[in-house]
Amino acid sequence: MSNQRVVLITGGSKGIGKAIAAAFAEGGDAVVINYGKSPDEAKTVQMELQAGNNAISVEQADVSDYAQVKRMIANVIEKHGKIDVLVNNAGIVRDGFLMLMPERDWSDVINVNLTGVFNCSKAVSEPMISQRCGVIVNVASLSGITGLAGQVNYSAAKGGVIAFTKALSKELAPFNIRVNAVAPGVIETEIVDSLKENLKNNFLNAIPMKRFGTPKEVASVVKFLASQDAAYITGETICVTGGLH
Repeated sequence: MSNQRVVLITGGSKGIGKAIAAAFAEGGDAVVINYGKSPDEAKTVQMELQAGNNAISVEQADVSDYAQVKRMIANVIEKHGKIDVLVNNAGIVRDGFLMLMPERDWSDVINVNLTGVFNCSKAVSEPMISQRCGVIVNVASLSGITGLAGQVNYSAAKGGVIAFTKALSKELAPFNIRVNAVAPGVIETEIVDSLKENLKNNFLNAIPMKRFGTPKEVASVVKFLASQDAAYITGETICVTGGLH
């Protein structure tokens, strides 16, 4: 078993997940990029990151399906002999007002964004407990702290992730496993790019720093929480919001 850390990032093929994968790859870690449906995107990111780090691999799994997650974790352990860091980043958005929200849009968001965190954390907890060390970082959202109209499903899921983080950190602390969360605000991703100009301006006016965050700025906090510099931090949620909250 090598001294190189093994880092699994769910939803690691675009947006914030891709930036997180790049941050760990730059540090020389063995990075495993999980994807749900698009192998082409994941393989493209793998090729990009392999230019500076050969230890980049991809794993397909729907995080809302525990059997698939269990298989993915087994594959990572078989290949690398361990897993040091799990970043629960996979998430979907199905925005809409409660009165008009189809039941499917509620259940899909809860299943991926909250149950997915449960599935992946449960699957890695056994090997991490055996190792007597490990780090889990959950990507939550400011929406899970303040709530956002039109996002009752997303807000509920991400609020659940924050509470899950606090509870699990207490369970795993005796085994030298830390569990923290990062709550991004408005970040420059495909979702934000697709917003109408007037909505973008409304957000910019509300953000004290008067700009959107970048995926790299979120990735830096995730990387910090996974490092020894954060060795005494667990159960916390760090907001990366430009002061919006």
